[in-house]
Amino acid sequence: MNEYWRAGIVRTMSRRAFVASTTAFAASLGSTPPLSSLLAQTNPSRPIRLLVPLAPGGATDPYARLIADHMARTLGRVIIVEHKPGGAGSVGTQYVAREPADGNLILLTTQAITEISPSTFSDGKWSLGDFIPLIRGVQAPLVLVANPSVPARTLDELVAWIRKNPGKLTYSSYSAGTPSHFLGFQLNERFGLDLVHVPAKGSGYQVTDLIAGHVQFGFAQVQSSLPMIREGKLNALAVTSGARSRFLPEVPSFAELGHGEFTTNVWYGLMIRAGTPADVLANLLNAAKAAHADADVKARFEGLGYDISGETGPGFAADIKTQAERWARLVKASGFKADGG
Repeated sequence: MNEYWRAGIVRTMSRRAFVASTTAFAASLGSTPPLSSLLAQTNPSRPIRLLVPLAPGGATDPYARLIADHMARTLGRVIIVEHKPGGAGSVGTQYVAREPADGNLILLTTQAITEISPSTFSDGKWSLGDFIPLIRGVQAPLVLVANPSVPARTLDELVAWIRKNPGKLTYSSYSAGTPSHFLGFQLNERFGLDLVHVPAKGSGYQVTDLIAGHVQFGFAQVQSSLPMIREGKLNALAVTSGARSRFLPEVPSFAELGHGEFTTNVWYGLMIRAGTPADVLANLLNAAKAAHADADVKARFEGLGYDISGETGPGFAADIKTQAERWARLVKASGFKADGG
């Protein structure tokens, strides 16, 4: 397992050692050529590939293209966005895990792929140790929404209504094996409910099913549900962010309601192969940071309903490990297996 994932480094590095290491790292960067000239020296004619392990046309596309475009300008290199879908992201992720660790292939990853998928496959072909987490790019909470026919306007009212109808109600997720799925399972578990899971084939389909009343409620993405909430076609009961979302300031968070265990944000970010040379890693990281800090890029993402995270390094890796353990417990308790194993 590479050093980014080792619990000892993440959890026990002293402040003095951390300051010393980061000072040395900063000094080394100061003595290196600019990003564009250093990376161009390796193979300026070879494009960098940003691989998206999901089908084109999805919510990750704007993120991939905006970040790739900015990083390409910073690095002075061509960056091509490629798609390799399959297995809920596992096919493309496995492909990157087997490619050379030379910095010419970047993986776009998601919360579901990174934190949840390793627990949903019986025979995983890749592990977190195959990668170095580069940056957590953008993030957003999920929102628990209900069809207006549901006689509940708060979380407590929803739970009370469900308890009066055991075994008769369904909850929706935008896809099986996602946070939307397992948060619904957690709702069942936490409040002792008897709900049936009905997965959709994507966030758009989930919202359509909810509006039509085919399912009564579920955890939905803010980006797909916000217009329907504003039009009164869906009722928002609670968000999964630690505090209220600026996109839904009138809706309480689960933490605010005393249920902090539901706190989570879906996110998109970048990883590269473990073993990538340190100088290449540093330059890719700086380019990724610059892209996410750009005012125009931030405004575009905020317009799409995302907040910029920009978290990097061992802290990012440590949080992924912590969250993976959390989701693994829920996956095991639910009995779900993505491959039927």
